[in-house]
Amino acid sequence: MWFGICFFLLIGGLAVLFLYRRGVVVTKSIRAILFVFRPGKSADRVTMDHCTGWISHIGRFYESRVYRFVLDAQLSKGEARVFLLDREKRPVLKLDRQSPAGEAELDRKNRYYLRWECKNATGSCTLGW
Repeated sequence: MWFGICFFLLIGGLAVLFLYRRGVVVTKSIRAILFVFRPGKSADRVTMDHCTGWISHIGRFYESRVYRFVLDAQLSKGEARVFLLDREKRPVLKLDRQSPAGEAELDRKNRYYLRWECKNATGSCTLGW
């Protein structure tokens, strides 16, 4: 019986790890009345109401090239920003309302993370690349 439970937990953990590495699973620490996150192949979209916290996921960049990132933050209050992080989780690019666009040269062989942070934010944001 214990073997079956341990085996099930191991397989479940490996499945979550596989999905996280593919960018399907996200990690988050959010306090919000409403928070809807929709990652995509060429854009991420977020809708939030009284949101404070962060969400992180692996970015899927299939080509080695210079990517142009544009953050469209339609917020009625609060702040939101997005960080592009390298495999060691060091910032490559930071976008917010004061600096909504930037470029980064990405290598398809490397892993990159997109980390959204918000503080008392209400509204919607789109990050396109």
